[in-house]
Amino acid sequence: MPPFASFADLRAVCLDLPSGHPAASLAVAMREDTLTKPPKSLGRLEELVAFLAHWQGHAPPRLDRTEVLVFAGNHGVTKQGVSAYPAEVTAQMVANFSHGGAAINQLARTGGAALRVIPLQLDAPTADFTESPALTEAEFLAAVAAGHDAVSPDSDLICLGEMGIGNTTAAAALAAASFGGGGARWAGRGTGIDDDGLARKRDVIDRALDRHSGLLDDPLRIAAAFGGRELAAILGATLAARRHNIPLLLDGFVCTAAVAPLYKLRTDTLSHALAGHVSAEAGHRALLDELNLKPLLDLDMRLGEASGAATALLLLRAALACHTGMATFAEAGVSDKPADESAEPKAAG
Repeated sequence: MPPFASFADLRAVCLDLPSGHPAASLAVAMREDTLTKPPKSLGRLEELVAFLAHWQGHAPPRLDRTEVLVFAGNHGVTKQGVSAYPAEVTAQMVANFSHGGAAINQLARTGGAALRVIPLQLDAPTADFTESPALTEAEFLAAVAAGHDAVSPDSDLICLGEMGIGNTTAAAALAAASFGGGGARWAGRGTGIDDDGLARKRDVIDRALDRHSGLLDDPLRIAAAFGGRELAAILGATLAARRHNIPLLLDGFVCTAAVAPLYKLRTDTLSHALAGHVSAEAGHRALLDELNLKPLLDLDMRLGEASGAATALLLLRAALACHTGMATFAEAGVSDKPADESAEPKAAG
């Protein structure tokens, strides 16, 4: 049985969440103060270890069981000419993932993470959201449940990503519905559309906003009206990770837009999530600002498929290696007291 059977049930789950383990993050901070380095000299690397401990509930934290979840879906709005690629590319890329030929295969392997790709009814695209909601309530909840159920409760960390031709249009529409500004603020070139394609994309978003103006005060109905199955699954996986106290790495613009409804329902819902990177896709930096997420990396990436999140995993491993592998001042026989620069120098001899 899925954990929710209606928008109301899902909303109730979204508002009843655990808050982590402050004792574990405090233990990490106390150890950091004993390591052979000036205080706070590793900057955000120290904060990242404390973050992992806070949500995992033990110090030091672990990254033994890490997983990359990539959800794939197709979008009816592609018939509006908003993508440079046809919808069948989604299934073709899923096949490429299964054969190990995509960027995420290489990044997941390098980061020591298991990769799971979860296609969601690729032969049944969502409705064109300029004509009707992309997903009915039942379709949306089924996709949320698929994402929720994909999360392994014993994971140490999960990286989330997506694949779906047309989904930057869905993400931009979802962002516009959530935070305002219309297509001009949020639409980017996605897979590489030209100027005419970008103008169509912006127009499509604005028409959809007009059509669905009556539901813009309900974050979950926004997610169903403008999103897609893979976006809904990302929302479900993010919610499940929070319920299981599992820290998350989010990927780029689409992934971030997918979780925006959770933030709109409760602003601390994403406290267990880190933005793996800020992508080159237009709107992503603004969306991160809206969600109060500070990206770990800025590499001009815009591939999707969890590539930015998986790359950021390497940074978390570096942070944890320093925390667990460095010697303390006592172990190394190094003085942990800085010299008193105000003291008078002693005379020689």
